[in-house]
Amino acid sequence: MIGYLEGRLLTKEEDAILLLANQVGYEILLPAFVMDTFKGKAVGGDVSLYIYHQQTERQPKPVLIGFNRGLEKEFFQLFISVEAIGPLKAVRALTRPMGDIAASIEGGDVSSLKSLKGIGNRTAQKIIATLKGKMGKFALMRETAEPDTAIDADLEQQVIDVLVRQLGHKMAEARQLVKLAIRNDPSITTPEELFEEVYRAQREL
Repeated sequence: MIGYLEGRLLTKEEDAILLLANQVGYEILLPAFVMDTFKGKAVGGDVSLYIYHQQTERQPKPVLIGFNRGLEKEFFQLFISVEAIGPLKAVRALTRPMGDIAASIEGGDVSSLKSLKGIGNRTAQKIIATLKGKMGKFALMRETAEPDTAIDADLEQQVIDVLVRQLGHKMAEARQLVKLAIRNDPSITTPEELFEEVYRAQREL
């Protein structure tokens, strides 16, 4: 399975690119929120992408879907876990920034989700029912976030590092949010629980 590619940008289309890596050209679909970041990338330049690779018996032709960050790929994999949303439908639907969509899911905002391409009322409700309570980390994404970097193992420091290095928060803000979240719920034992509490605490600030 292909999980990551680095290479030279050969062509850009409306929803896909052709990437040359190791003398092989890969056709890669990009959700709209990823494609937006390619507007400033020149053909011939170097790019790198995290890849979701799908190939099944019913669909033997490989489909590659690209993301700038591992967190975006993680979000995508959760999104397609919703009944009746496959990878290709998700690519078409994700027309807004990941953080906005995640916040709509956490807030149970059916109207906002219905504005996504191909998402009707019933599917929006399924998305909320399946994913609400799992989107706090993604809803914290800032548009200025930098690409992924390594993080520390300590629970509190791990969450602070993700907030700063991958989600675009300032260090002081991240420390404040984590401190407040732990004060609100000292029983937190996992990064996922801490991210959800950080998201709730931020909304109350």
